[in-house]
Amino acid sequence: MENTNFLQKHIEETVEEIVKDIIKATLKNPKEGAFMAKFLLASRKASKIREKYEKEGLHVPGFLIASITSSCNLHCAGCYSRCNDATVDAEPVQQLSKAEWSKVFTEADELGISFIMLAGGEPLLRRDVIEAASKYKNIIFPVFTNGTYIDEKYFDLFDKNRNLLPVLSIEGDREITDGRRGEGIYDCIEANMNTFRDNGMIFGASITVTTENYKEVTSPEFIEDLMNKGCKLIIYVEFVPVTEEAQYLAPGDPERIYVAQAMDEMRRRTNEIVLLSFPGDELSNGGCMAAGRGFFHINSHGGAEPCPFSPFSDINVKDTSLRDAISSRLFEQLKLQGLLGESHLGGCVLFEKKNQVEAILAEGKEAV
Repeated sequence: MENTNFLQKHIEETVEEIVKDIIKATLKNPKEGAFMAKFLLASRKASKIREKYEKEGLHVPGFLIASITSSCNLHCAGCYSRCNDATVDAEPVQQLSKAEWSKVFTEADELGISFIMLAGGEPLLRRDVIEAASKYKNIIFPVFTNGTYIDEKYFDLFDKNRNLLPVLSIEGDREITDGRRGEGIYDCIEANMNTFRDNGMIFGASITVTTENYKEVTSPEFIEDLMNKGCKLIIYVEFVPVTEEAQYLAPGDPERIYVAQAMDEMRRRTNEIVLLSFPGDELSNGGCMAAGRGFFHINSHGGAEPCPFSPFSDINVKDTSLRDAISSRLFEQLKLQGLLGESHLGGCVLFEKKNQVEAILAEGKEAV
């Protein structure tokens, strides 16, 4: 069994540091700063709630990833979600309703979860769910979007509800971004960034890191350009190779070390932007933080999965509580059997070990 007390302390410190960093990055923005100061108090209260559950034997992570739709208007090269059939062009069926997502958000709030990352597909296609999320002021909802559906109504929604944090996906410069996402996408993203900045609204950027772009997207010039556009948060996500042909794009240890050092250098230079990485430094965390160690994933149909890159589930929030989902048999076995601590290529150990994950699922079904 892992030392859950150490892990819980690490998560609490991580949440607090992220909030403090965001406050520092928004000091020149009174409206944003006021909201974040209130949220800091709420996050400390949430930390106490998680600590209480920890003493009762339930480890509650501070983060949840919610894929609120399986629809998307883009076909980005190498998209793990489409390769896993989590994102499709067909009309979505059996997806969680607004009421069901509201139940998830309510239970997350009661458990002390401070951050729920809204993803897809393209999450802005579910305006009903985004509007529902805006009501939960104790939770920050980073909304990972390709930016193509941001309209005046969304600008207004983001402006009035600072717990909704738009995070725009970008791959680098115009050539690289359009090459992966489609012609004209970079200009669309840039226009949205300028509008956010001109209206005093903070936003973030999500960047998929590959062996081809890792130096450019961590360069001071690139980061400063995003800062000049008003960006206050950058999340670097390691590319996960879903086909053998794409293996060469997956970052290895040399690329990870380079990215980590570049991030540290930029943090020393400025506190006006928050830099995060996913999966981050797994060595210091004792392995992957998925499966409820640091976060977990609810897919658009309600299945509780270790993470978006590992689309395996043995429990659904339609049929049970979020609390039960956190301690599902699959999650517990992944931790007990040590899969989360194994070495791997690319951004997800469980995607690489999917045969072993499937075997755990099969054993569970046989036990039932």
